[in-house]
Amino acid sequence: MSDQRDVAIVSCPGQLAPVPDALVDLLAAYHLQTQAEKGEAVAGVDELPERYRAEIADPQAVFADDVVLLAFSRDAAAGCLVLTAPVDGRSEVKRLWTDPGFRGRGIASSLISAALVHSAESGVSAVQLSVWKWRTGAIALYERLGFAVTESWDEREDLVCMERSV
Repeated sequence: MSDQRDVAIVSCPGQLAPVPDALVDLLAAYHLQTQAEKGEAVAGVDELPERYRAEIADPQAVFADDVVLLAFSRDAAAGCLVLTAPVDGRSEVKRLWTDPGFRGRGIASSLISAALVHSAESGVSAVQLSVWKWRTGAIALYERLGFAVTESWDEREDLVCMERSV
């Protein structure tokens, strides 16, 4: 297991200027892997659904009101997380992704912890997320970090919705 002191979390609230190439690469990897897991693998970013291509092409516009967290291990981008702007006292964790080469080093835990700290400092009362039911490792991680399954707010099949108080 790697020493978590090797991990640095960088917060990019509001407008990302300039957009780090690392974020674009991490978002692309996240969406390509998710499409494959859904049984809808595509050959490249250009074949992803439009809403995902938009995130990759212009994260500055898509996440303008959100906080984007990037994790670095030494100088390499290791993971990302998007924390949505609060609505009714809640924020949502989206696009949590750890580069496969950095898994098992506490990157995802560090990103979620940083998101929870930011949420608390922003006066958010709860953080929610949705995760595909086959991502059992992610679900176990969320449960270890205090998230519990809650009633779904998303109509898509195979999503598990979770929430925790801040």
